[in-house]
Formats: sequence, C-alpha cells, structure tokens
Amino acid sequence: LDMSPSNLKRYSDVRLTDDTLKLINKLSKKSKKALKELMHISDKLALLNYHRFRAFESQHTLNNSKQALLAFRGDVYVGLDAASLNSKDLDFAQKHLGILSGLYGYLRPLDLIQAYRLEMGTKLRIGRHTNLYQFWGDKITRLIREDLNKLNSNTIIHLASKEYFKSIRTQELEARIIEIVFKEYRGEELKFISFNAKKARGLMSRYLIKNKITDPEELKGFNYDQYGYAEELSKPDQWVFVR
Repeated sequence: LDMSPSNLKRYSDVRLTDDTLKLINKLSKKSKKALKELMHISDKLALLNYHRFRAFESQHTLNNSKQALLAFRGDVYVGLDAASLNSKDLDFAQKHLGILSGLYGYLRPLDLIQAYRLEMGTKLRIGRHTNLYQFWGDKITRLIREDLNKLNSNTIIHLASKEYFKSIRTQELEARIIEIVFKEYRGEELKFISFNAKKARGLMSRYLIKNKITDPEELKGFNYDQYGYAEELSKPDQWVFVR
C-alpha cells in the first residue's frame, strides 16, 4: 500500500460499507497474536495491522483514506501504473474496472479505502459464515451484476487471481467470462511465472483502459512487454498470451 497524500481530489464512496464495518468490528477485537495466527503473517505485520484495525474510522475522507487504484501498490498495480492515467482514463476505469478486496468486497478504482491487510482466503468466522468467500459471495456478485447492467454488457475479462475470483458466484451472473493466461518461454519450455503474470495482468488492465476497449476481440491486439495472443494455445473463453 501507498497511503501517502494524493493530488487527485476525485473520489467515490465504497458501496458495501456496513459489511466492511462488520469485519472491522471483529478484527479490531483480536490480539496481535490472534491476527498473526489468523493471517499467517510476521510479528511486525501483525503489530502493524493490530494498530490499523483499531485506528480504522467509519467515515472515509481524503484525510484518512486514498483512492483504491492509487493506494494499492502490489505487482499488478506496478503494471497498471495508475498515477500516469489521465482524467478520461480514470472515467473509463471507474465504469469498467472492478477490484476484489478481502475487507471491502468489491471496489471501483476511485473508491476511498483506508490502510489494511486482509486476504480473501482468510478463514475469518463472521456470524454464520466461516470464511470471507461465504461472507462476500452474494454481495460481490450482486454489485458486479449491477455494473454489467449499467454498461449493457454481458462480458467479464477475468484478470484476478484464483484466490480472489473464487469469491464471485459466477453461475449467478449469466455473463461470458474470458480468463486471461500469461505464459513465457524459458528456453524451449513454455511456463507460467506467477510474478511476471501479476505484472502482466496490470499491463493488460492498462491496455484496456488506455484504449477504451469494450469489444473483447480488440484485446487480442495486446502487445505490451512483448506479449502476444497465442491463438493455437487458446480456448474460446481462455485466452493465452505468450512472450
């Protein structure tokens, strides 16, 4: 995360606030030791998030929060390079890009978030739910369906990790889902390299945003970082890009 102040003043409000606060209420009562065991993290990270959960504020403002697209700084977001997007790019991203989150469920790029760590695969018990997949499933799926309806679209470009994508109840969306796979040659062998694939997901997100793509077929022209569409390796709804 990069929670340093941003010059961007545009923002939107998260749409599943009450659910996020339910999680915070649970997490803020846990000890450092309990957080370490729950999240499988180091003592240092457990202490950091112990303080984050206790300092979490119910109201999100530009003083205590940051736009999600600018706050996340993992490998995917290095490829996306959100800080260099212009105003029209952000308009397009806000309507077309969805971000899955363990704490917030489903975010738009300009939704304000506070600093946190909570992987979607965390086995956190909330009421009758034994994990975050159960807790978020209906809610995330409903918002995605609403966003597809607003765009009059029935296609999703799947650029999420398997861990996060499992939070969506895809059978309830009635949408075409095109999974994107990135591979590369190591010698004569074609391999999936997780670190590079993460960056490539961000690069493809950027390609979609910069080119304002709404027709999936146009994605086959993706050529960032020496990747190219491999028709012979692809299936109708699983497209492989190779470098």
